[in-house]
Parts: sequence; C-alpha cells; structure tokens
Amino acid sequence: MTSAQLTPPGKPFWAFDPEATTTSRIAEFGRWVTQHRGVQVAYDHTDYAALHRWSVTDLEGFWSSVWEYFDVDTATPYEQVLEEERMPGARWFPGATLNYAHHALRHLRNDRPAIIALDESGAGYEVSGEQLRAQVASVAATLRDLGVGQGDRVVGYLPNTPHAIVAFLAAASLGAVWSVCGQDYAPKAAADRFAQLEPTVLIAADGYLFNSATHDRRAAVLELARALPTLKATVLVDHVGLPWPHDNYPAINLTWEDASTRSEQLVCTPVPFDHPLWILFSSGTTGPPKGIAHGHGGILLEHLKTLGLQSDLGPGDRFLWYTTTHWMMWNLAVSTLLTGAATCTYDGSPAPLTRPDVLWELAARHRVTLFGTSPQYLLAMAKFDIDPSVHDLSSVRAVGCTGSTLPASAYPWVRAHVGERVQLASSTGGTDIASGFAGSAPTTSVWAGELSAPNLGVALAAYDAEGHPVVDQVGELVVTRPMPSMPLYFWNDPDGSRYRDAYFTTYSGVWRHGDWITLTSHGSVIVHGRSDSTLNRNGVRLGSADIHDVVEHLPEITEALVIGAEEPEGGYWMPLFVVPAAGVILDDALRDRIRHAIRTGASPRHVPDEILAVPGIPHTRTGKKLEVPVKRLLQGAPAEQVVSPATVDSPELLAHFIRLGAERRSARSST
Repeated sequence: MTSAQLTPPGKPFWAFDPEATTTSRIAEFGRWVTQHRGVQVAYDHTDYAALHRWSVTDLEGFWSSVWEYFDVDTATPYEQVLEEERMPGARWFPGATLNYAHHALRHLRNDRPAIIALDESGAGYEVSGEQLRAQVASVAATLRDLGVGQGDRVVGYLPNTPHAIVAFLAAASLGAVWSVCGQDYAPKAAADRFAQLEPTVLIAADGYLFNSATHDRRAAVLELARALPTLKATVLVDHVGLPWPHDNYPAINLTWEDASTRSEQLVCTPVPFDHPLWILFSSGTTGPPKGIAHGHGGILLEHLKTLGLQSDLGPGDRFLWYTTTHWMMWNLAVSTLLTGAATCTYDGSPAPLTRPDVLWELAARHRVTLFGTSPQYLLAMAKFDIDPSVHDLSSVRAVGCTGSTLPASAYPWVRAHVGERVQLASSTGGTDIASGFAGSAPTTSVWAGELSAPNLGVALAAYDAEGHPVVDQVGELVVTRPMPSMPLYFWNDPDGSRYRDAYFTTYSGVWRHGDWITLTSHGSVIVHGRSDSTLNRNGVRLGSADIHDVVEHLPEITEALVIGAEEPEGGYWMPLFVVPAAGVILDDALRDRIRHAIRTGASPRHVPDEILAVPGIPHTRTGKKLEVPVKRLLQGAPAEQVVSPATVDSPELLAHFIRLGAERRSARSST
C-alpha cells in the first residue's frame, strides 16, 4: 500500500493545526528571531518551509539565534560563529568554553522528576532534579579521586537505567570523554570498542532484564575489565541484585553505592566548544568498529534544536523512546534534560511475551508526551493485534519513529490505535551526526510513508550521479553546508583519511551519507534505503524499502529482505528472502500472492527473481537489516571479511546465507 492509496494525491495524511501550534516553541522561536534579529523569516510563524530556508541560507544567523534563544551559558564567549565554512573541517564558535553537563542539569526542578526509571515488569522509580545533581556530583568526585581528568576516557557497560545517565554526566562534567554499550554485547565485542579508547575507568552493571529473565553479566564484566589494560578502576553497579563475586579485578573496584552517595558540590569544567564529549561507535559490519567523536558544543546546539524546536520539548514534558545504550537514540534521550523535560529509561524487551503492550501501558501511567520507537515495533503491534488504545494515551502528542524506513501501511494503524490527533513523526539521521537530517515539527504536516521535511539547519539535497540536485526523483542524500554536530574526527584516524573517505570522496566538499532519498515538490523526504545496497535492474535503481514495505504488510510474512547480487558474465540475481509467520508454509500459492502484491504495490520491476524462506533476517544490533553483508556472503566473500559476528543480533543466521551462496555457485559451475 502506498501513500497515494491512503490519501488523495497531494493531500497530507495528517495536517497540523495552525492555531494550536502558535504556542509551540518553534513558532515562538520564529517570533523571537523577528523581534531580536530583525529577520522576517515568514509572515506566518507556523510557516516551517520559510523558517527552514532561512536556517540553511544564513547559517551564522540561525545557529547564533539557537544559541541566544536557549541562553547557552559560557565561561568565555565565542569570537565568531563559523570560522571557516568547509567540509570537513568547519570550526564552530571558536573561543567559547562551556560544558554539556552544566546545561543538562541547569534547568531541572529540584522537586520534579528528571529521570523516570522503568522496566518491563512495569515497575519504576523517579530521580528528581535535586537527586540527579547530587548523584552526578558524587560520581564526578569519585572519578576525580581515581585520577580522571580532562580528555581521559570513561566507559560504561550498562543497560538503559539512570546509572548510565549519571555516569555519563559525571564524566562530561570533568571534561572526560564517555562511551557506552549495552550488556547484550559480548565482552569481546565491547572490548573491540573500548580498548581503542584506552579507558581509565569502567562502570558496569551486574546484569539486565529482557523477556522476563534476568541476564547475569558479572562474569562478562570481569572478562571485559581484564581486556582493558589501561583501567585504573572498575565501578560495580548493583542493578538486578546479584552479589558481586570476590574476584581479583585487574584494577581497583568499588561499588556504585560508595561512588554515588557522597556529599559533594558539582563543579563543571569549562571546555572548548569542540572538546570531545563522547565516542559513538558505528554499527559498521566489517573491520574494527569506527569511533566517532562529537563535541560538547556541537551536540549541545544540535540537540537543543532537535528536541526543543523540532520535538517541542520543554519543562513538564516526558520523553520515552525505546533504545539501548549503544544506539545514538540513547544519547538523544539523555539530551531531553537540556530542555528541562524529563526522560524515561527502560530496561527490558520492547514487547515481552507476558505483556507485549507494556511500553504503551507505561506511557499512559507516566503521562508521556513524546513516545519513540522503531518501524519494526509498530509493524509488530499491528501484526499481532496489540491495541494501545486500551490505555489512556491522551498525554501523547507525537509518536517518533526511526531506525529504518517506516512504511506507509503503518500510518493508518497509528491513527486508529493511538489517536487521530497524534502526529506520527518519522525521522532519519545517524550515529554520524548523533541527530537527524529530516523529520518533522509541530508546524509540519505528515504524508504517509514520507518524512515531513528536512530539519532546521540541515542543507539537505538529493544528488544524481553527476552531482546535480534533483526533486521528485531518487538521488543520494547529501548535506551541502556544515552542521555543528558533524564529527570532530574518527578515533585513531590521525590524518583524517578514514573520515574523509566515509563521507566526502563522492562529491568534493559535500557530505554524502549513503542513503537514497527523494525530495518531493511538496517539501517532504522519502527514504528508499542504503545507496550501497540499491537494487539495480537493467540500469534502473530500485529501493529495497519499497519491496519490504509491501511484503511485510502481508499477514503471512513476518519479515523480508531483498538483495541484488551481480554475478559472473554480467548476470544479476535479485532474490527475496522471507520469514513466514508461525504455522505458515511458503508454497507456490503464497509466492504468487507475494509477487502480485509487489507488482501492484510497487511495480513490475520490483518483482524478485526468486522468493526463498529463511529462518530469520540478520540485523545490526541497532536493528538495521544486513543487506550488503548478506549480498556479499551470497557472492562468496569470506565471512571474516564481510561481517563481525559481534555486530549482528543473531549471528547464527549468517550460516544459512553462506551455505546458500556456496550451493548456488556450485550449481553454476556444474552447468
């Protein structure tokens, strides 16, 4: 089902209310710009397109306005907004010294929740602004006593609980550099990331919850600590109540209780605007994981814009987005605090077998304002007839969705089961910028299957092969002007070559992200999937997401993956792999129904060469389908050169594709 089948051509699926949105922060920001800068960005301050045009044509005016509107506090002022506009290498706000942690804590009310800690059992507790400041001050003092200072690295092996937020803010307050991954990562996979950073302190939990089970990670913590020779100390967090064994850790170990209950005064160290705040690791599937460094100031401004303006968050709001600590959405969720809103942590499965609608239940109970999830979650809710509307979701004004393409078929379900007035805000971005390229705002309408608009300050374009911008046709997602949250650098990339090769070799001086998109003439953005996994039949480029959308809407199919593999002598093989629903057998009749659905829902060109049943589809740990690795395995590339099992959610599934590729090559050679 396409968006055209859902609504009349040119008509949005959901339209914002101009009168209701005049009180939104983004409309207020437009009025502020007019009053304080003398810039009439639009006659109507709900005119998002006009505000966006100004934001990308006057970069210095826009970002300095974000700075002043949100009252960014500095120890020393900036000398200019943008020293030199170039990519890579743009230098923002030279001279300014500030600290992210100071801004994350400054607007929190002492007597109101800053963090609401939740888990899949339905239990929860609150951490007030006063309690959060006290805990951050205590852990910062502990880290300082352990020798942690500006530029040192502190790492976390933690589930999504308040402990991770406190530890991060404590490290950031000292000017130390933070990195974290979830405990579903094996110790070796975590060490592959953390060892690159040569960390001083490891903060780790005894375990985590998932699908009604407690997962004991005490032995994994010990193994990880032993794999990090630079550690001076390990801080042991008692999260699930398992007693820590008296093993000989390779460094000092102390309890979270001792580290977080000291009576201390918090003092945040001012650091340069471009001082590293955290290292995020790419979900890349080959070679050592790439560490991406982002700065205090760039993240501060980008997240104030994204959460304060695009998402309209402020004091009194509550943000619940299902994420693990190693996905950049965790970093964005923490930044909710910058706006004075409360953020919710959640430990557990998004849909545990015993209570698959627990996230909706918690959203209702805790009066969540912005509920965030993935396309797979929404599609699963629809497929298994979960009805969120049995809970009081009247506080939810928007459902955010990211991680992969959200098909148009999901939009009517959200309207029917969450609420007609709720904005379904699909977005796209990445670990690379720790934010979004395109999404929505209170003043944007929604077209089913489309992202409402490029984000403010993002000079987004779709380029054809010659580097020309195109509208209403598929092109490469590019950003033509710098953003403050673009990476400072890649870790262990002294000459910057890996960084340049990742984004800037295709179009000189222009960021190429690696996605196919369409910028529509009505201002929206359609994401078609990764450009390095594009299907190319007889010279016609096809988006894999267009096929997945149609097939995964069928009740008989749980998930699908299509790839296009070049073969010897110029051949091209485009198979579709499907995971049948429980009790369903992929027979010829079902194959015919799938082909018919693709032919009518996408196009005849999208119909695959073969349809094959598989036990499951492998993903990265952040939920992205492994399209390119599966393609290369089928083509015969050695597995160790294609994908690291540590980066895959179900590495055992790779064996099926390796075997299938070998059988296909053997059959070809015998003929």
